[in-house]
Amino acid sequence: MKDLLLITPPFTQLNTPYPATAYIKGFLNTKNISSHQADLGIEVILELFSRDGIREIFNKEINILNISENSQRIFTLRDEYIKTIDQVICFLQGKIPTLARQICSMNFLPEASRFNQLDDMEFAFGNMGLQDKAKHLATLYLEDLSDYIVENIDPDFGFSRYAERLGKSANSFDELYSKITGNKTFIDEITLKILHEKLESVQPKLVCFSVPFPGNLYSAFRCAKFIKENYPHIKTAMGGGFPNTELREVKDKRVFEFFDFITLDDGELPIELLYQNTINKWAEPVEAKRTFLIENGEVTYKNNSSSHDYKQADIGTPDYSDLLLDKYISVIEIANPMHSLWSDGRWNKLTMAHGCYWGKCTFCDISLDYIKIYEPISAKILVDRMEELIRTTGETGFHFVDEAAPPALMREVALEILRRNLVVTWWTNIRFEKSFTRDLCFLLKLSGCVAVSGGLEVASDRLLKLIDKGISVDQVAKVTRNFTEAGIMIHAYLMYGYPTQTVQETVDSLEMVRQLFEMGILQSGFWHQFAMTAHSPVGLNPEEFGVTPIKQEILFANNDVDFTDRTGIDHSKFSFGLKKSLFNYMHGINFELPLQEWFDFKIPRTTIHPDYIHDALLENDDFNFKGNSKIIFLAKNVISENRIKNKKMYNYAYTKITVHLKTNILSIDLDTPQAEWLMKMFSEYSIESMKKPTLQQLKLNFEESFEDFELFWFSKPIQQLKENGVILSL
Repeated sequence: MKDLLLITPPFTQLNTPYPATAYIKGFLNTKNISSHQADLGIEVILELFSRDGIREIFNKEINILNISENSQRIFTLRDEYIKTIDQVICFLQGKIPTLARQICSMNFLPEASRFNQLDDMEFAFGNMGLQDKAKHLATLYLEDLSDYIVENIDPDFGFSRYAERLGKSANSFDELYSKITGNKTFIDEITLKILHEKLESVQPKLVCFSVPFPGNLYSAFRCAKFIKENYPHIKTAMGGGFPNTELREVKDKRVFEFFDFITLDDGELPIELLYQNTINKWAEPVEAKRTFLIENGEVTYKNNSSSHDYKQADIGTPDYSDLLLDKYISVIEIANPMHSLWSDGRWNKLTMAHGCYWGKCTFCDISLDYIKIYEPISAKILVDRMEELIRTTGETGFHFVDEAAPPALMREVALEILRRNLVVTWWTNIRFEKSFTRDLCFLLKLSGCVAVSGGLEVASDRLLKLIDKGISVDQVAKVTRNFTEAGIMIHAYLMYGYPTQTVQETVDSLEMVRQLFEMGILQSGFWHQFAMTAHSPVGLNPEEFGVTPIKQEILFANNDVDFTDRTGIDHSKFSFGLKKSLFNYMHGINFELPLQEWFDFKIPRTTIHPDYIHDALLENDDFNFKGNSKIIFLAKNVISENRIKNKKMYNYAYTKITVHLKTNILSIDLDTPQAEWLMKMFSEYSIESMKKPTLQQLKLNFEESFEDFELFWFSKPIQQLKENGVILSL
């Protein structure tokens, strides 16, 4: 028995739990409030994609003559799907890796239409990449089954969403209410069966639903309806990303037939107060923080608590207990190593900072507290939490789910990881800003960073300035080059259809993206069409951006706002061509094709020079003296040896410094006094030391004994140390 049951409704991710309930459970632990959490999404998927689940799907009555040719094939091969499904799921859970050889034989899995788009297996995975190749094939197998379910069982099904369209731009509650109060779907039956088992086992007083996306909304309401009908004494609450952005103006009383409370923004204090009200049997007056409820028969927003929200240092470490961590499913949808990070592998999710340190992008909901209020966490606390999660989950992979991770904090986290000799793998979201120098990227790689994702948005300097992104295309090229050379993969979020964007700018943006991929400094990307949101600068001041909103009465959700753009361009017609070209570029092919080849309508020629990105990378600042740079001496395995060199009857002493790097040996020769000074710096400012001198401090120290520090610092031997990451300037 627990006081609170925390639920993520279907569906979010197959490979790793969405972290919201783990964050809340970690906080509740600090308050000694008992709770249990469940990811209904993965539990429903596991029941659906099992021998019994698939058999039940195929037992549903259909008219085989009235279904598509693809569905006919899948139905005809139903015995093969029933036979193989349990082993495929176990393989994707990492439990029977030997099955990869069977799957890759290409005569084990039944194949339907998804296999028609099969990537070049040898190009993508080579001769020995059996595990990833098998994951890709098994993913196509599951997608074939998903296509069958969507066509014949439940048109709202999706692996990472359910009935998503009902939650998108739902200014009225009518359609969603009709669906909730209508007949249960096959997916509903599975979901409610699992929910019933949880309620009987946990016996909570309060059930809190985390609804991060529109694709979780319908199931949350369907579950809440079940609770109200069968357990009327249990209170229900909703929080998470969807209500935080979409339900800030909810007025429809019917919503509260299902949920007693809807909380906004940071959930820790609102849930703590709801818990206290639970203990006090909901005594009046209710003290609440950013909470909608029914009071005196009306929808009321209560924010009458004098308590302040908790600091990030005080909310505890996320707690993933109760979740079925060994049963999540790793899938590979397309053969792209960067793209697969979202769906392959189990990641512990953390944030480096609350909110966004930049907080200016005009398309973003920067007026809302969860983005506007910026509060970083110290590197020490963050790495403490990483170590605790490694102990409790057994996983050493981390995905930092920040709005944009601050470069200075990333540096300190990397140093803290290296000081503690931790072996971790991590990735995060960034801004492509100039702080990401070659040396910082190398340091991040050494600490275990394998990838970053960031918003390039529209690859046009005019539009980047209008977006107030604080970056330029040239800068993005240099930053992506720095990450790539350090061995860190990059994914770019790309946008088209921004207000006042012309057709020429869309074409030129595509050309910039083509060149970034062709130069090998971008590995993955995704195009999405601009959507105006109510809480962004564009939504709040549309006239400044040349758009006219189409006003509608708001009774339920309010985020995406329909609008007309003064350009009158139908940007949606570019969608297919942009995505098709990107799919090719991500697979390293067809860079030579004219951009016109991707579109079935006439587009203008690009105005971007074919070597624009190449030329942007030629600029070199290796010999700039930046006195405020922090210097880090990373070498541990350094040997110095005094020697004598004979040259034309003249003998002079020098010191050979040898550095044993992981993959090679680096040797340099220095005058013995300078070598002794350098060895002293290696010792005094080692990675274990908290001290990090600036370049100016090093200069002053050096010139106490020698002359012309710049000549020494930019000499060939020291350049060799810097180029190999032995000395980093940050």
